[in-house]
Amino acid sequence: MDTVAAGVTQLRIQRFVNVYFVETGIPGEWVLIDTGLPGSAKTIIAAADKLFYPGTHPEAILLTHGHLDHLGSAKELADHWKVPVVAHPLELPYLTGKAQYPPRDPTVGGSLAFMSRFFPSQLPNLAERVQGLNTDDPVVPYLMNWRWLHVPGHAPGQLAFFREADRVLLGGDAFATCHHDSIPAVLLGKPKISRAGTPFNYDWEAARQSVQTLADLEPKAIGCGHGPVITGEEATTGLRELANNYPVPAHGRYVNEPARTDASGVEHLPPAPKDKLPLQAAVIGAGILAAGAAWLFTGGRRRGKAKPGPYTPVRPYRRGVGS
Repeated sequence: MDTVAAGVTQLRIQRFVNVYFVETGIPGEWVLIDTGLPGSAKTIIAAADKLFYPGTHPEAILLTHGHLDHLGSAKELADHWKVPVVAHPLELPYLTGKAQYPPRDPTVGGSLAFMSRFFPSQLPNLAERVQGLNTDDPVVPYLMNWRWLHVPGHAPGQLAFFREADRVLLGGDAFATCHHDSIPAVLLGKPKISRAGTPFNYDWEAARQSVQTLADLEPKAIGCGHGPVITGEEATTGLRELANNYPVPAHGRYVNEPARTDASGVEHLPPAPKDKLPLQAAVIGAGILAAGAAWLFTGGRRRGKAKPGPYTPVRPYRRGVGS
């Protein structure tokens, strides 16, 4: 675990994706931001018990967005802790099984794009647990000193969280703190402020504007969904440089025309380009990368089918912190 700032701790899951433990300011109270890959629940629970005290639980789980590497363990953790899951309303169609995200684009290039062909697309259904964020209140639920920002482009309801007092930014996948297009670079964790994973960006202009919005905050400490913690001048100048020189791929499904989404899901998709990956390479790569993807998205171990537990109604927001 790594410290982002006072009361903010990053936990890296399978060397690939991060979750965050954020203290509310009330002794013993905290929230979890994102839940990592499927199969990560035991790791997260153990880390929480070590960081706080045995048997601790958050006030809520907040999702920056609902892609599988951020949503993966949300249902298991919410059922275990009996807490609500909170996400932007524009994410709800995807989190409740009513819609699917814009299709990933493996034609943009890079090892992440290649491997994305073999990532699972089915998401856990959080219909019994998830609540929509109150978009009329800029305060983050349960975190009085934080505000949220809607930063789409990577996901329709992508959120970032900012604490003004010490300029701490949790950026989700609005951008990354490693070279996210490269699987080896992500696993090595070398610091580099870069665009978020290209095969999942469905609106490049929105993604660019979102990075500009976050750069204007002039953060002093940054934690994202992928990559290590970056602090100090490197955080501020690195994000500003990305905003000023935001790299859009030379080709890809969404480069010239974005997908359009609304409160119900995907409203329009541009035509899919022909995937020119040679069949032979696809066959060879599929066996290798499908095995790697299976390991990555199942927590690196075989798991039995989980038995459904009894449903416990979620707790409503407390007034003044998102209600």
